[in-house]
Amino acid sequence: MRLPISRPRWRPGPYALPALVAGLVLLSGSAVADSRPVRSATGEREIARCIQFASAGRSWLEKTLWGLRDQEAGWIGAEVPNSNGSHDLGPLQVNSFWVPRLATLSQRSPAQVRAWLINDPCFNVQAARWIFLSGLAVTGDFWRAVGAYHSPTTWRQRRYALAVAGHLRRRYGPNTFRAVEP
Repeated sequence: MRLPISRPRWRPGPYALPALVAGLVLLSGSAVADSRPVRSATGEREIARCIQFASAGRSWLEKTLWGLRDQEAGWIGAEVPNSNGSHDLGPLQVNSFWVPRLATLSQRSPAQVRAWLINDPCFNVQAARWIFLSGLAVTGDFWRAVGAYHSPTTWRQRRYALAVAGHLRRRYGPNTFRAVEP
């Protein structure tokens, strides 16, 4: 499968504030508030609950978030260094590149946003949702938005989108991409 993907320019999409506000509201109810890695069944249930909430009943968005989750394979408390000096944070491995933008949108300090991305699964999922949906608003293309979630580099976007597609097929079956008639 060849996926035509290009690098979108970032701009706040229509989902920016609602997603971040929802993530901030969820902070008070999050089950995890410390920095210890949590790879337990409880942590996985919490991540699943956050993905379900973030998808707001939209099956395609829930599947997309699960595809990103399966590809990223992060955990609550994750702070994984990259060769370029950035870090991948939390369950959906949101790159630290996004911290300043998320801090500006949420009107919180970068240190607070970083801590939430690492330790609060619902904030992490909401941030991932916002990154993906902003990419979708900019590109107008599902697979380009999936690729842009990972990297600004076109060849990396293509490789990443193919990997996410594989995860979606494994999780939801071979008919995952079949068009649904109204």
